[in-house]
Amino acid sequence: MAWYDEAVFYHVYPLGLTGAPKQNDYGEPVHRLNTLLPWIGELKKLGFTALYIGPLFQSVGHGYETTDYRLLDSRLGTNEDLKNFVAACHREGIRVIFDGVFNHTGRDFFAFKDLQANRERSAYRDWYCNVNFWGNNEYNDGFSYDNWGGFNLLAKLNQRNPAVRDYICDVIRFWVSEFDVDGIRLDAADVLDFEFMKALRRTADEVKPDFWLMGEVIHGDYSRWANENTLHSVTNYALHKALYSGHNDHNYFEIAHTVQRTNGLVPAHIKLYNFVDNHDVERIHTKLMNKAHYQPVHILLYTLPGIPSVYYGSEFGIDGRKERWSDDSLRPHIELDDHLDDYRNNPYTLLIAALGKIHEAYKQDLVWGDYRQLALTTQQYAFARGKLIVAVNNSDGEGWLNVEAPAGAYVGLLSGRKLESDGGRLNFSLPGCSGDIFAPADEAARPEIPVQEAVPAKPVKKPEPPKAKVPETKPAAPKAVTPAAKAETPTPAEEKKAAEPRPEDIEIPDIPYDLMTVEQLQAVILKKMAKNGPVTERMRRDVLENVWHNSLVNWANSFR
Repeated sequence: MAWYDEAVFYHVYPLGLTGAPKQNDYGEPVHRLNTLLPWIGELKKLGFTALYIGPLFQSVGHGYETTDYRLLDSRLGTNEDLKNFVAACHREGIRVIFDGVFNHTGRDFFAFKDLQANRERSAYRDWYCNVNFWGNNEYNDGFSYDNWGGFNLLAKLNQRNPAVRDYICDVIRFWVSEFDVDGIRLDAADVLDFEFMKALRRTADEVKPDFWLMGEVIHGDYSRWANENTLHSVTNYALHKALYSGHNDHNYFEIAHTVQRTNGLVPAHIKLYNFVDNHDVERIHTKLMNKAHYQPVHILLYTLPGIPSVYYGSEFGIDGRKERWSDDSLRPHIELDDHLDDYRNNPYTLLIAALGKIHEAYKQDLVWGDYRQLALTTQQYAFARGKLIVAVNNSDGEGWLNVEAPAGAYVGLLSGRKLESDGGRLNFSLPGCSGDIFAPADEAARPEIPVQEAVPAKPVKKPEPPKAKVPETKPAAPKAVTPAAKAETPTPAEEKKAAEPRPEDIEIPDIPYDLMTVEQLQAVILKKMAKNGPVTERMRRDVLENVWHNSLVNWANSFR
């Protein structure tokens, strides 16, 4: 059992949070990192036990074009500032991990500068991949080289070179001896050399007990990176996508399927790093079409298998949209003083605080308890974690669930509701866009937390369901209208609605569901519903208001 398995992470992009300039003039250090010291106490109040902060080290711009791995970025301060910051976190019981940008360096890194100066004679010509002295680049270096992401600003290190491997391992040793760091998040781990990562793992096992290596991996079989020989964990981008799209599409099948699939990729003792947003993707509050889904999304983040992480500012519900040429809106400057009231009155912040307390009180269940799916529809989802029962509802209206539960009384840890399991079943409803975590009522470890109301939704305009085209016809000659007939004459809106084809009347082709149109899928679902009993107007409206193709496909497939 290691500290990171039970951790709840807070993620900080320090150059953004502190308001540092976009470009580094390599001038005198400015002690901006010290402005984050007051945040540490607030993180503890919200239940965070670990901090992922980075990039931190000297660079020319956004931080991922490293100039010096052993020197805090001068826009943030000095090495002494960083040493004191980590020590302050440790005093509050908060572990700290740094960003390890080891796939590439900036062009101001000493080895690259030597390569520019000495070309073929450079002792560092083999530190970079595919250096070609017959080539050139936009900087007119007189040679070309491999980079990351198509950006020559980021020169790719040759990780198979023993000298490079030894240098980076020494950097890790320096970070531990100088700053007492507890782990590293490896940037671009999905393109790192595997033998290189094995060397990093051996160094991690050497420098400090339970030193954690977590890698940024976007796609693929996570067990290739997270295993006994390479990394302890990787970023769970699959769940990140499912959490927001599963709510936007009203499709809990996507989330449940993703959980089952990722659980099958890695053994149970390996905990994936779960998140709903970070410094590279849009804020969760921006991504959610219905802002009230913030509550069920974060309940799932804290209760599904894995290590939960919250990106700075998202505990306040701030927005951030990814732009084509800039990530600045994802990495904003925030003054803590502007948000002190949020810790008392903001429903988003209070929810995060409550979930933090629940995670701490019930970590035996939420970290080590098994995961068992109990109920699943497109709009309701329930599962057990140990002795806890977690349930969420993405519908705008009330949703009912009936799940297996040991006999006895239960209490909602967020709502304070009391329920009784009758005959081994728990029957209950959830308000729209909400969720709860139910624990046995006699559980002594129940934390004292504020009872949560559902996070209020901001007005969200739903898209109109696509209309089938109606062939144009010539209007009939007008008829004389008597007073009695005039009262029965339909309005233009009523005439338009009457002219629209009913979904039940649409011809359903003999093709797979994923090739059908939205209208055809709606017709399929309504006809399947009719076979099971009367279709109420509310049931019909729920189908017609769902215009998301993937959600409708899953809904159609859910019928037996």
